[in-house]
Amino acid sequence: SVYEELMSNPPQPHPGNLHALMGRHISLAACSKFEGKKSSSKTANLLGSAVAGISELILFHPIDTIAKRMMTNQSDLTLSNASAVIFKDAAGKGVVEKWLSLFPGLGFAAAYKVTQRIYKFGGQPIVNDLMDNHLGHWFRQKLGDKNGQTFMHAFSGSLIGVGEVLLLPLDVLKIKRQTNPEALKGRNLVSLFTTQYRELYRGAGWTAARNAPGSFALFGGSAFVKETIFELKDHRKATVFQNFCASIAGATLSIAVAQPLDVIKTRIQQRGFDSPEKGTTILRNLIQKEGAAALLKGLTPKIISVGPKLVFSMTVAQSMISWFDERFR
Repeated sequence: SVYEELMSNPPQPHPGNLHALMGRHISLAACSKFEGKKSSSKTANLLGSAVAGISELILFHPIDTIAKRMMTNQSDLTLSNASAVIFKDAAGKGVVEKWLSLFPGLGFAAAYKVTQRIYKFGGQPIVNDLMDNHLGHWFRQKLGDKNGQTFMHAFSGSLIGVGEVLLLPLDVLKIKRQTNPEALKGRNLVSLFTTQYRELYRGAGWTAARNAPGSFALFGGSAFVKETIFELKDHRKATVFQNFCASIAGATLSIAVAQPLDVIKTRIQQRGFDSPEKGTTILRNLIQKEGAAALLKGLTPKIISVGPKLVFSMTVAQSMISWFDERFR
């Protein structure tokens, strides 16, 4: 590297090469400062994020089902109807049947969650590295070293969040299986993609509107903690505890920003294929019939489920990416 070349071939300190000496010392300082900012390997990104997705699915799918069913429930939730809202047709059955009823759409969920985590946590470092290579100097010059680095993490996360709409069909099918399984009866996956292509991308605009600020806050909040509080030059060197603390900050900000738009997105996606409704119509009817507070419906179970889920998956992904990276280098 440039750093190693400078160390192995230092200039001789005599007046004739004073300018060269100063130039090399400046280059040495710059290289020392950013020498640690190396990117993780693509294989490490892939494996680490895949481990995070699989682990998250096993632990959190039942709670995610409860949150989605509460978010799509348009009546007041009371003790008398809570069981019917949460467990659907299994409300009057035994404990085992009720528990199994919280795993609908597991195949769709597995396909979506693992793919999404690989794309999100494995793709963001790649986009961030590209941005750093081409625009890093400009961002650091304008915002300062720490703020520039944090902004690049946040903005690359936002771009990844917008691109996440490509995975929307799997998310739509997962939500329909969780909240409106009748819409999928008698349909196989091939026929759904060939005949309901447009419907599977219903709500793409609302999804992008939710993901852009949500992912910006997720990765930006995490990077802020690592850069400012832990003063890490190389995020790959973060300990599990540091990843955990950074993930708490990012997840909290992300949920707070995205919740109202997530309610609209979920209601768009849970409707039947033959009864579509625009997001603006859903928003207007929601405010008229249920009040603006309905935009926060499901917030409590979402904080309970998505908060720990995001913290868990982000901590596992970043820690495992670093672990795999050390093994492959």
